[in-house]
Amino acid sequence: MPEGKIIKALSGFYYVLDGEEVYQCRGRGLFRKNKVTPLVGDYVVFEAENKTDGTVTEIKPRKNELIRPQISNVDQAILVFSAVEPDFSPALLDRFLVLIEDNEIEPIIVVTKLDLVTAENQKKLSQYIKDYQKLGYTVLETSSVTAGGIEELVPYLEGKTSVFAGQSGVGKSSLLNAINPELALKTDDISSHLGRGKHTTRHVELIHIGSGLVADTPGFSSLEFMEMEAERLSYCFPEMHKHGEDCKFRACLHDKEPKCAVKEAVDSGEIPRYRYEHYMQFLEEIRDRKPRY
Repeated sequence: MPEGKIIKALSGFYYVLDGEEVYQCRGRGLFRKNKVTPLVGDYVVFEAENKTDGTVTEIKPRKNELIRPQISNVDQAILVFSAVEPDFSPALLDRFLVLIEDNEIEPIIVVTKLDLVTAENQKKLSQYIKDYQKLGYTVLETSSVTAGGIEELVPYLEGKTSVFAGQSGVGKSSLLNAINPELALKTDDISSHLGRGKHTTRHVELIHIGSGLVADTPGFSSLEFMEMEAERLSYCFPEMHKHGEDCKFRACLHDKEPKCAVKEAVDSGEIPRYRYEHYMQFLEEIRDRKPRY
């Protein structure tokens, strides 16, 4: 039987890409009975007599799975953050990075709207970018208005399934339109009153960009650490995981424990203090989380 990849899910239909052909399919009744939901990104086995009347019969094992947005088998996350309007937020970026690292997805940070940066903002922004690059993250600087830096991003998308995510109003759809103007993805100007954009993307769909597939998703509707345990958090901060190996206590949470190598690295400037502050903020959230029964 033919195999393909689900590139869109809408109103109970799954659109399966096989080569260059797309087949409209429904899920097998067995999936509902077993409480299994096919996701965009799933590799599936299907049967179809024609392009509009197919059935997904089997879902192949997933290498990863995101809940909100619902998508699987993601190779990398393009985390889009604006330099201004809204202002660059390392706290929100770190929250996204933790969620992405926890799902073992490669993050790429893209800073947009550089054409709007003032001289006084430039120095602070440049320091943040240097910090994240030093931590080992890929950071690209772009402007979808001037098309600056766009050509640097395109090679990263080739042959990969990528999720574009970030704060609402930072220019995700504008960036995709700049890469491929034929997409004509809907963009809304930011609401100055709220300092945030209106969500312009309603459903999850994989779209072709060169030889890659990009999910223009409704974004992460939940940025809470619902499933994460406190012990797991430092693994999602690569620099803390690295220094944590030198802590006196094996299960050190880098909070009040003595002889903590992470806190020493913060004091010496090896780890940016704001990263540690965000870590502690997230740790408190996890500790304060009400147990679910």
